[in-house]
Amino acid sequence: MRLMRGCDVPAGRRILKGAVGKLAEIDVAPEVIASARRGEESACSSIYAELAPATYGLILRLVGRRALAEDLFQDTLMTVFEQLDRFRGEAPLGAWVRQIAVSKCLMYLRSPWHRARLDLGAWTEGGAAALHPWVAAAPSAESVDLERALASLAPTARAVVWLFEVEGYSHQEIARAFGRSESFSKSQLARAHKRLRERLEPRGERQSCTPT
Repeated sequence: MRLMRGCDVPAGRRILKGAVGKLAEIDVAPEVIASARRGEESACSSIYAELAPATYGLILRLVGRRALAEDLFQDTLMTVFEQLDRFRGEAPLGAWVRQIAVSKCLMYLRSPWHRARLDLGAWTEGGAAALHPWVAAAPSAESVDLERALASLAPTARAVVWLFEVEGYSHQEIARAFGRSESFSKSQLARAHKRLRERLEPRGERQSCTPT
């Protein structure tokens, strides 16, 4: 509970961005992709090994539940290999995979079934604090604190924080993904920052936001 100081969240942002590799920056050699398109097992295994940790890490942070993240991860990777012929190579392969993963996660978060489940108070399993070995094999005290703070956010707010702070989405892109306005994204982020500060600042240091 000692990460975010003053009126901003720079320390939290540094830890967020260091928590898992950015999926959008992962590239794979064109010849490996071409071999995978032909169904060569070694090429498919190589792509899986490159993409799996960051893909799972992103999905877990967006949906917050390990069992659900594993299901969405498998669904995402199946779609990636089934649709690999559609990848045009205009950006790193990871950026294309990220699009698929985010789309599947947000489809789940927007679903009536998910909203009904939250209304019944069934948000369990420790949220994002239930770490997978890919996400943090030896998490620091700070990263565990932050995971718990993230888990305390509502699913939509947590997704907005992760997409904006870590994945580099703009408010316009987040709004488009959720089918909402930019003000929705900005207000979700502002409220999430406030809650994270409350969770992570030592009680005595919150006074630093008040002018003397």
